[in-house]
Amino acid sequence: MTNLPPPAEELRFLDAELRQLDVRRATLLRRRAWLVHTLQATAARQPALGPGTAPVGPPAGTGAAARRPEATAPGVQNVLLVLGGVLLTIAAIAFTLVSWGHLGIAGRALVLGALTVGALGAPVALLRRGLRSTAEAVAALGTALTVLDAYALHEVAFPGTDGAGYTATASAVLAALWAVYGVRLGLRHPLPLAVATAHLPLLLGAIAVGAGPYTLTAVSLATAAGGAAVALRAALLPVRIVAVTGALGTGAAGVLSAGWLCWSASGPGPAARAAALLLVAAALALVAGRFVPRPEISVGAAFAAGLCVVAGAGGVLRVTVPGEWTVPGCLACAIALLATERTRLHHPLRHGLVRASAAVQGFAVLWTLPLVAGCVLGPAVRGAGAWSGTPRDFRDAVFAGLPRPPYAGTAPLVLAVVAAVLVVAGHRTARRPAVTVAAPVLGWAAALVLPVVLQLPYAAGLMAHAVVVAAALFFAVRLGRADKRPSPPSLTALLLALVTSVGLALVSLASEPATIAVLGTLTVLFAAAGLRPGPAPFAAPAALCHATALACAIGASAGRPPHHTALLVLVVPAVAALIASRTGGSRTGGSRTGGSRTGGSRATVPVEVAGAAAGLLALALAAPEPPMLALVLSLCGAVAAATALRPERRAAGWAAAALFLLATWVRLAAWDVAAPEAYTLPVTGPALIVGLLRRRRDAAVSSWTAYGSGLAVTLVPSLLAAWDDQHWLRPLALGVAALAVTLAGARHRLQAPLVLGPGVLALVALHELTPYLAQVVGALPRWAPPAVAGLVLLVLGATYEQRLRDARRLREALGRLG
Repeated sequence: MTNLPPPAEELRFLDAELRQLDVRRATLLRRRAWLVHTLQATAARQPALGPGTAPVGPPAGTGAAARRPEATAPGVQNVLLVLGGVLLTIAAIAFTLVSWGHLGIAGRALVLGALTVGALGAPVALLRRGLRSTAEAVAALGTALTVLDAYALHEVAFPGTDGAGYTATASAVLAALWAVYGVRLGLRHPLPLAVATAHLPLLLGAIAVGAGPYTLTAVSLATAAGGAAVALRAALLPVRIVAVTGALGTGAAGVLSAGWLCWSASGPGPAARAAALLLVAAALALVAGRFVPRPEISVGAAFAAGLCVVAGAGGVLRVTVPGEWTVPGCLACAIALLATERTRLHHPLRHGLVRASAAVQGFAVLWTLPLVAGCVLGPAVRGAGAWSGTPRDFRDAVFAGLPRPPYAGTAPLVLAVVAAVLVVAGHRTARRPAVTVAAPVLGWAAALVLPVVLQLPYAAGLMAHAVVVAAALFFAVRLGRADKRPSPPSLTALLLALVTSVGLALVSLASEPATIAVLGTLTVLFAAAGLRPGPAPFAAPAALCHATALACAIGASAGRPPHHTALLVLVVPAVAALIASRTGGSRTGGSRTGGSRTGGSRATVPVEVAGAAAGLLALALAAPEPPMLALVLSLCGAVAAATALRPERRAAGWAAAALFLLATWVRLAAWDVAAPEAYTLPVTGPALIVGLLRRRRDAAVSSWTAYGSGLAVTLVPSLLAAWDDQHWLRPLALGVAALAVTLAGARHRLQAPLVLGPGVLALVALHELTPYLAQVVGALPRWAPPAVAGLVLLVLGATYEQRLRDARRLREALGRLG
């Protein structure tokens, strides 16, 4: 039995074979085209030879015969024909316009008639001989002569007729003659010229009879319909191009004219007539789009039709309903267009109408943008007049110092309706992730502007915005994922909550009780949301920021100065450190404890940043009072030290040490302490302890690294102070300290103490002996110092080599020390 493959396998085999055949056929066609081009170029280079004769001249590829011509024979022919036709046309025009008066009526008629008949009849004989290009050029001259005949006829026979009317009649006659002439002879150029000229008779005739704007608009649409019909039925590409161009031009002019008439009408009647014209234009676009073979053109036609329908309905609504309801009416028409998606209409047309509906909805949302932007940015103006008094209503509180958008009463309705449409249509679109983000944003915008539009009382508006914040946080918590990063809808809800909370806090600055109540509420709301790991990286820092503002507000409400309020603000860094200690941890620990630990670790850094910002604010508040600044620095150092107890935050210990040191210096400065040792010893002691501990852990650490900085911090400033000190106590204490350092360095064989201690001790001794040296120098004769100097130079010169050897041995001995 014959082993036949299954139908599916056989179909796959046949498709593969057909693809191979198509590839092979395309390759052969390309090779054939190249060969034809090569043969044509070769034939053009060689002279015409009789049969059986060989070409005379140098062989191919050598000399002048190998030169390739820069222009092909058909190109040269076309240039000559076109140039000849243009020159003859110019000559005919010059003859008609300039030399017309030199001939009588009979001569004029005879000349133009003979030229026209000859130019139109010559292509018949040329076509019989196969000279199509020459026939096209002569026929083009004939068509130009027919235009001149029409002009001459008007000047001779109908000089008093209206120019527009005569031009309309002449263009209609010429279009018909050119169409018949082109069809009968099979020429290329008369038909496009006829189609282009056919767009003029109706418009020019309407202008001639004094038609109004509505009639001219209707005529433009009728002309566009005719051009579209020709474009759909024509077989020649040039005719289709001309017809499409004319249809688009006249159709666009008609639609723009109808739209302007509709939206500038002063009553329902004129608006309805213009809307009817827009509906006619929409119908024409739909009919044309139905029969266009290319889907993208059908989509564009349906898109334009949908916009025409909405524009017509909006123009009628503008003069029949209050102004603020015009945009909602257009939005309702746009939503009605969505019903066509469930009809049996052609698919590209349905797609275009849906796009038109989406575009109108986008324009409606843009119309509400000034109001939404005012509600978001307007409260920032209120910050300059904090606690200036309770406004009359919530709108005055939001738009303080800003112009109010007109016709904004229906903006919440528009935003809510578009959001609802997105929610309903979101499950049927491929862009569902974008819809899940856009719909909540629009709903939030509607809820944000509603209290402003309704002009609610100030307290009621604050409560409404607080409810918006709570709702956004609720959705962020519900939509968040505990084991992963926040989803796009959850992140969007968090950002909306943050934006609303900032605006609410700024609006509440108008009243003292409102400020404290709002900031307290926001702190509680964001703190509650921060308990969940998903929104914690955003909610927890926001709660700390609002708590910082609340602390400042409470201090100001209590009448306390800013440096006292700084102590209240310091509660926020302490709470932040506590939260970070509960949520932070090593990465290994985070991976073992699962999603909660992972989410908490993501919130650790934002919480610490918020706490650090609050600490900086506290320092800024306490800066004018040095004693309070010292206390605040000490408390900040305590918070940093507590943070350094965590294994992953050991580096915070350096910040704690710096804060404690700054606190000490500020306190000493507040006590008017001028002794440098009071500022340097608190640094030297801990530095030496740290160096000692480090050398115990790592014996390879140099003494300069371990003790050099700690010793220099105290010894150098004290030496500078002792050099100008006239009392004996500081130099004595510094000398004793330098001696102790030297002995300790010698005991433990450390290089840094052996260099710093003796150096300071020598300079102190020199400072103390300076008065006595000055007395001795004054008692000696004047020749004694030069003599001593010369003696020293002689001794040094005599023992130069020995001293160098001793110095080298001393350097090597010091190098062997620690």
